[in-house]
Formats: sequence, structure tokens, C-alpha cells
Amino acid sequence: MKKFISWNVNGLRACVEKGFKESFAALDADIFCIQESKLQAGQIDLDLPGYHQYWNYAEKKGYSGVAAFTKEEPRSVTLGMGIEEHDHEGRVLTLEFADYYFVTCYTPNSKDELARLDYRMTWEDAFRAYLKGLEEKKPVVFCGDLNVAHEEIDLKNPKTNRRNAGFSDEERGKFTELLNAGFIDTFRHFYPTLEGAYSWWSYRFQARKKNAGWRIDYFCVSESLKDKLVDASIHPEIFGSDHCPVELQIEL
Repeated sequence: MKKFISWNVNGLRACVEKGFKESFAALDADIFCIQESKLQAGQIDLDLPGYHQYWNYAEKKGYSGVAAFTKEEPRSVTLGMGIEEHDHEGRVLTLEFADYYFVTCYTPNSKDELARLDYRMTWEDAFRAYLKGLEEKKPVVFCGDLNVAHEEIDLKNPKTNRRNAGFSDEERGKFTELLNAGFIDTFRHFYPTLEGAYSWWSYRFQARKKNAGWRIDYFCVSESLKDKLVDASIHPEIFGSDHCPVELQIEL
């Protein structure tokens, strides 16, 4: 059985000061992914014995960025989607293994007043097409901060957030399209009606203490892997970021 972890660390250097390595060791994942590393090559010396490290940095300093740490060496590693328009912000990293692809992603935020919504819609279509292209060769596991709460059950205050970034009708619709294209939201597969399960909380208004959060971090898999799913979970007990880690257990 494989254990996968995904965590938006909201600045890895800051997270390391808040116990990242201890959490990393305790979780003991086969593949551990991070989003929003917010650093460039050479800005951190992260010693993780037993893991191969792969990084995709944004060109802009202190912004975005993803990484994957894996016990098994992948057959190949791809940075980005191979699309000029989308590959400057360090948002996608793909590991190829014998029987599956593993992708970690940090989806662009639509920003206040939905200022970046048009770009986000273009990104969503490109990312979905990228995943389906991989799937033509072998099944796909993808994870990350997808910057959308899909249904009302996925955030504390759906009514007041209806037109806000991460809960606009357009963003939710694109996530529905993604699932309809043949992918499974693994957490909802196991816990379709569980309320109060969130992976991100604002730093304001004591949101985490009150569990006034959003579930915007996901593990999704190709439908062909459905029978191999073991469990999905969220780790709100782990601090160090405004997000917490999410987990997938799967027989691969």
C-alpha cells in the first residue's frame, strides 16, 4: 500500500521553523508533495534522508512553487504542462512510475474581485486536458491546493462566499467538469456527507480555532483506480501553515 501526502506549506522556510521536518517524519509518506514553497533553487538546504527531491520553482521570487519528495525514484519527471502560457509560475510537477502518473498542482487563485478568473478558466481547461493526455498512457493520481471548495459542504460559510475566489460558480463548475472527465475526489468518495472537514483556514478571526475553514486541498484519481483506494484523510492537528496536510492511501 502507498501513502501519499499533499500540503500547501505557505512558504517552506517559514514552515520549517514551525516543525515541518517533524511532521514530515511522523507522516512517513511514500510521496510527500508541497505547494507554495515560495523559494528559488539554492534558498533552502532540506535534508530528507531516503527521499528523492524534485522541485518546480516560479520565475517570480518568493511566489508559488511546488515540490515532491519520493522514496521510489520515478522513471521520469516533468516540470509544468508544456504550455508556455502556464509554465512560468512553478505550479505543476509530474512524476512517472511504472503503473501510474503522480501529479502535484498549485492552481492559480482567482484573486479579490475575481480579477484573475478569466486566466483561471483557461488554466482549468489546460490542466484537465493535460491530465487526460497522461491518462491515455496510464492512470493518474493528482493532488494539491486546487483553490476551490467544490460544494457547500466544503466550506463553513457558503452563503456569504458565493462570489468569492475559490467558491465562484465558475470555479466550482470547472471542478465538476474535471470529475465528470473521469476523476474521483477521494475524500468525498469515502466521506460523502462529512461536514466540518477543512484543509485551509484564514489567519484572521481565529478561523482555525473556530474551524471556520474550507476544503480546497485534494487527492483525485482516475476512475480506473477506484477499486484500489483504501482511505483518504485530512490532518487538521498538524500546524505550520494556514493549510493542513491531506492524505491518500491506495494499493498501487
